Amino acid sequence: MPNSVFIQRVTLRHFKSIAACEVELRPLSIIVGPNGSGKSNFVESLEFVRDALRESLDSAVRKRGGINEVRRRSGGHPTNMGIRLDFTLGNTTGFYAFELHALSQAGYEVKREQCSIIASASVHEFNVEAGVVTHVSTPTAPAASKERLYLVNASGLKEFRPLYEALSSMGFYNLHAKAMRDLQDPDDGRLLRKDGGNLASVIARLESASAHDPTDVRKQRIADYLHKVASSVRDVKFRAVGPKHSLEFFQEVEGQKAPWRFWAASMSDGTMRALGVLTAVFQHDTEVSVPLVAIEEPETALHPAAADVLLGSLLEAAENQQVLVTSHSAEILERDHDLSDCLIAVENIRGVTHIGPVSEEIKQLMRDHTFTPGELLRQGQLMPVLFSNTPQRELFS
Repeated sequence: MPNSVFIQRVTLRHFKSIAACEVELRPLSIIVGPNGSGKSNFVESLEFVRDALRESLDSAVRKRGGINEVRRRSGGHPTNMGIRLDFTLGNTTGFYAFELHALSQAGYEVKREQCSIIASASVHEFNVEAGVVTHVSTPTAPAASKERLYLVNASGLKEFRPLYEALSSMGFYNLHAKAMRDLQDPDDGRLLRKDGGNLASVIARLESASAHDPTDVRKQRIADYLHKVASSVRDVKFRAVGPKHSLEFFQEVEGQKAPWRFWAASMSDGTMRALGVLTAVFQHDTEVSVPLVAIEEPETALHPAAADVLLGSLLEAAENQQVLVTSHSAEILERDHDLSDCLIAVENIRGVTHIGPVSEEIKQLMRDHTFTPGELLRQGQLMPVLFSNTPQRELFS
């Protein structure tokens, strides 16, 4: 699989139910574990970064119920929450990290923020502590504030702009069949919304792209995979319904020469969710770049055989962008493919989420085809390796 990794490693300290973790991500990473174990909290840490940059830090904190709901609750009452992302971006590598300090009466401040971008011939970096820029590699630099992330300010500098755009363009999806079936307001279709509520507009954009460039096969790949998931569905197309947008499905019916047409309102939850997942992972292009796509439980409402097909689409999509999915279902792990290095296991022990790779012994069972990942999940064998004796990576260098 080509190296489509954007986020190489995620390091968390006291984020929601996660006390500490250091997780390496692959082109395709599958986070597995029981309901309530903390899978979504790990994904949300990345979404928190995206929201804090795209909207504002205050908005990202408020939409999650305040700083006391973002930082981990524990008997020790930790006051700091930290995130570090090690990344690869084109020909550069580096890391970006920040730590928030909780104040009294639900207040907070950015205690420290650091960024380092390493190219072959240069290093671009900044360090901010309590609202004061203590180091920056550029001749001129904007002012800092305790209430917002400095990378937002630094995005005006060409050295830091690519990282800001990449982190603020990550896509996070918890798709709702009803939102995708309902008539939708017009939208530019540039990026699929989290619930899929502008799916018709995104399909319209992909149809337009393929009409102008016959080599653009994204819409066709979506239709091809959808046909494998729901064998009677031959195609899906954008339709305007008065001032609203919708989708029309073309379905084979026994005894009929031409396919019958059905509006999105008539389609099953499984078909709509599959279409949403496929659109989320194939919407990426050079103009609309989504370097990382994260999808919550993509196999929901699908037949087990369809879940296997959906995994194939995720593997294909991961050749061009990083894909992260959560699952507590064994069906999506039954494919005859080596997923041993793709799996990230999660468990919750007395209210604390533990995240890590599975053991090398368990990986070897999968590589030898002794057990499929799905069988091991059913047996409760996909547990994270806890490196309790390994020194924890520091958030800052």
